[in-house]
Amino acid sequence: MPEPLLDVRALDAFYGDFQALFGVSLRVEPGEVVAVIGANGAGKSTLLNCIAGAIRSSRDAIRFDGEAIGDQPAHAVVGRGIALVPEGRRLFASLSVEENLLIGGQVGRQGPWNLARIYDLFPVLAERRHVPSTSLSGGQQQIVVREVYARLSAIVAEGSSLIIVEQDIVQALKAAGRVYCLQEGRVALTGSAGALTREAISAAYFGA
Repeated sequence: MPEPLLDVRALDAFYGDFQALFGVSLRVEPGEVVAVIGANGAGKSTLLNCIAGAIRSSRDAIRFDGEAIGDQPAHAVVGRGIALVPEGRRLFASLSVEENLLIGGQVGRQGPWNLARIYDLFPVLAERRHVPSTSLSGGQQQIVVREVYARLSAIVAEGSSLIIVEQDIVQALKAAGRVYCLQEGRVALTGSAGALTREAISAAYFGA
């Protein structure tokens, strides 16, 4: 079997003496959308922070494009092509919408993404490009989130692979080809989104 684009192998993660992840394994193939679901505190954010280099792990626990990167810092990981987009309104309040977008391109990696392409996919951002980022209301930001889901296929077609963390299980099953359910820092269930039953997901999610 060809090596996946991203391969997380038996990943353990700690906050001091507290262990947050226990032997978590996850694969993402090129062009794949993978959903990670689970209740609050299940370890979803910790997993993403490890992949993004915000939390260091053992070198071989995370492999990207065939290379071990588990011990690399965040700036080195993002330079390889892994980006973490956290939830919440984490914007630079003193900058415009467009200036916030330009900051995301400071690494300068090669690829199809530029302002014109972003505005083509998300016209609401083009309309507000020169206004302060804080002028985007909660409702407008939710519109952007819905547009992201509506355009996932276009984003993947540009050469991206995605891991989405979603509390809405129905949305996750619609968006992803494969799903991982975390419970108390462990993978409780994984499989094709189309093959997993609601009953199996509920049992893994809640530990029933």
